[in-house]
Amino acid sequence: MSTIRSMLLFFAMLLTVPAVVLADPVDINTADAETLASSIDGVGTQKAIAIVKYREANGPFSSIDDLANVQGIGMKTIDRNRSKLTVVTPSH
Repeated sequence: MSTIRSMLLFFAMLLTVPAVVLADPVDINTADAETLASSIDGVGTQKAIAIVKYREANGPFSSIDDLANVQGIGMKTIDRNRSKLTVVTPSH
């Protein structure tokens, strides 16, 4: 009975883990504005659109820190979301 109770507790704990923790990091070079807005804490629709526009005008980001070049995105926001983001440099 103890084993069953332990297993049930384990699965109940899994259900309480935020989905963001379980999700793969978002590639800021390929994500659309909707994905960026829903994935980055502190970034709403307008800032997400600004990220996409910056990327389209300036090319792919080299690092997550490059998000600071987008107006309205600061290092606090970047640091708070660093574990949720990734940069995959496109191969040419």
